Amino acid sequence: MGKIIGRTVLVVGASSGIGAEVARRLAPGGNRLVVVARRAPELASVAETVRAAGGTCLDIAADALDPGAAADVVASAVTTYGSVDIALLNAGQGPDMAMDDVSTDDVARIMALNYDVVVNYLVPLIEQMKKQPHGGLIAHTNSLAGLMGIPRQGPYSAAKAAARTLIDAARVELAPQGIRFTTIHPGFVATDRVGADGLPKPFQISQERAARYVIRALEKEPANSYFPWTTATLVRALRILPAPLSSLVLRAMAAR
Repeated sequence: MGKIIGRTVLVVGASSGIGAEVARRLAPGGNRLVVVARRAPELASVAETVRAAGGTCLDIAADALDPGAAADVVASAVTTYGSVDIALLNAGQGPDMAMDDVSTDDVARIMALNYDVVVNYLVPLIEQMKKQPHGGLIAHTNSLAGLMGIPRQGPYSAAKAAARTLIDAARVELAPQGIRFTTIHPGFVATDRVGADGLPKPFQISQERAARYVIRALEKEPANSYFPWTTATLVRALRILPAPLSSLVLRAMAAR
């Protein structure tokens, strides 16, 4: 795609963290931002920052767990700006959760927060982009944890793996209709939400740096984007090591 200029960009999960930073960085260049999150005051603040930087912005407080609300967000974006050129599905959560201390409700909640929210936006976005002559790009903020089971993040890893697999299938099916998909796999990012969760965070990066990686992925549209290279290389190595050896490394990391 190249540099993002004059595009309608929907950012789900934009009230803080990576989503808010991406919205702020895309404000110049005549882009039309649609920012969505549950927290209305924080979202309104992000929208004001976007407008002050020269971008047009529609802020919508909505719960990504509600499929009807997600469909209404897509419809509102189209009513206001005529299309959705790029959608960044950035909602999700990965708290510290040991498997010897979880309930079935805990696992179901994490699945909803990281998988259901993707489905709730994916379906109406596909329906809309099928109608657009140029199709569109749907990007999902996944995680390097979605590539393997990470200790103390098992339910989160499983939910992200499910979302990755669904998008992999959609990428193949919908390519003839001009709908493209990018799955973004960050390592540990220093956002306010995860600052005190107790998990070890090797090679953690700032949310500003993460947002730069995300925007680069939106511009280049790879099938998958992995960052930072240090954590991505570690995960790749663990995936090809014999299971007993990778398990030893993971247990050591989780114990820090």
